[in-house]
Amino acid sequence: MGIWAAILSFGLSSVALAAEPKKADAYQAFVKVKGTQFEKSGKPYYIAGTNMWYAGYLGAANKVGNRARLAKELDTLKALGVNNLRVLAVSEKSDINSVVKPATTNGFGNYDEELLKGLDYFMAEVAKRDMTVVLYLNNYWQWSGGMSQYMSWVDGKPMQDPNVTKDWEGFMARSASFYQSTKAQDEYRKTIKKIVTRVNTVTGKTYADDAAILSWQLANEPRPGNSNATDKEKQIYVDWINGVTSYIKELDPHHLVSTGSEGLMGSVRDEKLFIDAHTSKNVDYLTYHMWIRNWGWIDKTNFAGTWDAGWAKGEEYLTSHIAIAKKIGKPIVLEEFGLDRDAGAYDIKATTQVRDKFYQQVFNVLWTPMKKGEPIAGYNFWAWNGAARTSRPNYWWQEGDDYMGDPPQEEQGMYGIFDSDASTIAIIKAFNAKIHSLNK
Repeated sequence: MGIWAAILSFGLSSVALAAEPKKADAYQAFVKVKGTQFEKSGKPYYIAGTNMWYAGYLGAANKVGNRARLAKELDTLKALGVNNLRVLAVSEKSDINSVVKPATTNGFGNYDEELLKGLDYFMAEVAKRDMTVVLYLNNYWQWSGGMSQYMSWVDGKPMQDPNVTKDWEGFMARSASFYQSTKAQDEYRKTIKKIVTRVNTVTGKTYADDAAILSWQLANEPRPGNSNATDKEKQIYVDWINGVTSYIKELDPHHLVSTGSEGLMGSVRDEKLFIDAHTSKNVDYLTYHMWIRNWGWIDKTNFAGTWDAGWAKGEEYLTSHIAIAKKIGKPIVLEEFGLDRDAGAYDIKATTQVRDKFYQQVFNVLWTPMKKGEPIAGYNFWAWNGAARTSRPNYWWQEGDDYMGDPPQEEQGMYGIFDSDASTIAIIKAFNAKIHSLNK
């Protein structure tokens, strides 16, 4: 090798070596798993979060969106100490009533670019406020179209609304058939690739390179089937999780990946199934949800008479999942929990004494293991209604109404926290301050 060739070779090598640290530096701000905790930029990162499924909708520039409201909501949440939002990435068009409209996906491969740009705008605004996002890529339930709508596109059978038919067992079985459909899985992966590799039209940054994303999530509350799920269906479900998480990691090896599971109640109360679904190296942390009224542990028309027994089940549910996370050796996030207003009312003026008690007790249970460094990595309450209001006397959402944390399958005002719920907000803010004391 001649002297000039050697010098040139050395120079090119130096440039390449210099480029490597810069490339690595780009991912330093990504949330990572360290042991059984999250870490961001070398510091502990505990989640103090909420659910705001509709945030991407607010970011749209057309009449669907409301960017002024989005900015207001994010600023309000930031002031409350919220550092993470769990958000719907895509929705599927359906003709049933209890589904969000419009949809980001109007058929296989047919995307509403204005709504995707709304998600872009939201992601840019989140980054400005140093917050992170969990983006879920499908839904087991009907309110965003989800797995059942995929199956309707596959076989042409109309989607059934379990709010109308009351056949929740049949609906769940239909949703779970999604895991076995080759066509549905192929289209699902195309959608995943569409989002993960998308270039944000506001920031110019690929989603896979966006540090504001904490995690990709397979779906909202995926289950193996209905309450009679067979061993075969359970294995199909685990195989689906393993396959899709591996695919996402191929597209994007730097972001965390999670399932969106409810925990044992979303695993037909089968602890082995829940563990099997989260042991893959491509599942970075565990998730669980807690719904003590939905699951019949308390009665909203008789909070006083059913509280003690119901809360005992809730407390055991909270702590048992932290123990499972410790057994697996991964972090866990309580990413959904909520309760009705007093007497099960939906009116924004109704009191929230029982809900406030519930939130405080949940936070007390989480704080004890959290401050000891056990695997509980944070929480997201369900959900943020913020400045949204409904004028519907029956409280059911219709297209054109404000988007709020209570999705279209439920009465508006059921579980969501409005910006006027001062007592609940004070409890949330106080706990978030405690969480942030650990993020140092």
